Amino acid sequence: MLRLVAIVTARYNWRNDELTVGQREMARLWSVDERTVKREIKRLTKTEILLQLRPGVRGRVAAYRLNYAEVYRLSAPHWENVGPDFSARMEVQQPEPATTGEKVVRVDFGARAADVAAPTPGSGPWSRTLARLAQSDPGLHRSWFSGLVFDDFEQGLLLLKAPSAFAAQYVLTHHLRPLQGMAAQEFHGLRRIEITG
Repeated sequence: MLRLVAIVTARYNWRNDELTVGQREMARLWSVDERTVKREIKRLTKTEILLQLRPGVRGRVAAYRLNYAEVYRLSAPHWENVGPDFSARMEVQQPEPATTGEKVVRVDFGARAADVAAPTPGSGPWSRTLARLAQSDPGLHRSWFSGLVFDDFEQGLLLLKAPSAFAAQYVLTHHLRPLQGMAAQEFHGLRRIEITG
């Protein structure tokens, strides 16, 4: 697990949600030989902690993705060891089993994603922004953007409210770029987005 933590910390591409590192570089990072790397990757994919997106063939580097649902399941019995605040944050998350075609971590904030109505375009800049996000990436919109509520827009600052502090921080950390891109088309002069939970 320490090897997995090391490679994820050093080389995981969070924007694309994938790990693409050659065996030689992994061996150097882990201070082992390439045969050990092959065994470790095989073990991690066999236990489904890592999912292979693309095999490493014809000189190409293989691509892997973290299986959040499996990491969640394996780590759940140990959350209290970290502390009650960490345990409380983790209990909010309920990721669905990952597939190689799915890139969205799903979180249930009280209402089921299927119960959230799709935004109707034309009823204000925030509604139009949500409509653009829903059209661009329906899964990402259902899981993260649909729970955001417009608060204010003044002097280039767009203020939004999220269902929780965790959701606010997650969107700011992992999904700010698509949010900012779509919002800038509706909120002219947008310079910054702040989200509170």
